[in-house]
Amino acid sequence: MKLLGKVAIVTGATHGIGLATARLFASEGAATVLAGRSRRDGDAAAKSILDEGGRALFVETDVSSSRDVSALVAATLAEFGGIDILVNNAGIEIGKPLLETTEEEWDRLLAVNLKGHFLCATAVVPSMRARGGGSIVNTSSVLAVSTMHGCGAYSTSKAGILGLTRSMAFEWAPLGIRVNGVLPGSTDTDMMWFGIPEDELEDRRQAEEDVLPLGRVGRPDEIAQATLWFCTEAASFATGSLLVVDGGALTEYPSPRWHSSHAAASL
Repeated sequence: MKLLGKVAIVTGATHGIGLATARLFASEGAATVLAGRSRRDGDAAAKSILDEGGRALFVETDVSSSRDVSALVAATLAEFGGIDILVNNAGIEIGKPLLETTEEEWDRLLAVNLKGHFLCATAVVPSMRARGGGSIVNTSSVLAVSTMHGCGAYSTSKAGILGLTRSMAFEWAPLGIRVNGVLPGSTDTDMMWFGIPEDELEDRRQAEEDVLPLGRVGRPDEIAQATLWFCTEAASFATGSLLVVDGGALTEYPSPRWHSSHAAASL
């Protein structure tokens, strides 16, 4: 087991990539704390891990709230005694062009997607430092380095995560804390199909598969595997690194087919 004896916090862990990551980490031996906003979904996810013999705890958390984040860290320390790994994965999307985005929507999205990464990471540093180091993985997106219609605020938040990741990596290397980032591309999650009518989903999926070099969208567990690598000894010399996992989407410049197919989709 690659994470035996480790304690990991995964935010946004009730669905999609976060849930896949929490389940994978638990299967690799980590005591895993799932953070999310849905008590029902979170309890069910934690129970599924426990039923499979893993160690898990759900803590209802709004990552944009410093009070909630402090409670998350306190609950983790009380249950498992320390923190070795943080996966910052929580994120939201609004799916609106910038000229239609309200100030309140902008503030909420940046608070969850970017401020949440900052709050969670800074909150776990004291525990990681006390244990001699740790690993933080921030979840960005290919939309940090590209964009498409209706994703202005989202792209901004994900681009900010790149700078935040590098800054954390630089500042916290002397503390033994490695900080890296994963940039997923089209991944089969609820957010991927956000805003698309149900009767259009099949055509949308086909359009997606037609333009991706690997011919399919990614699975949440494939992104989780990339995140896992950063948290193992195999990545002991990696910090400030940004790993694109996108099925080759960014290899085609200027990717006209990809952008046209994504006109109403969200990553």
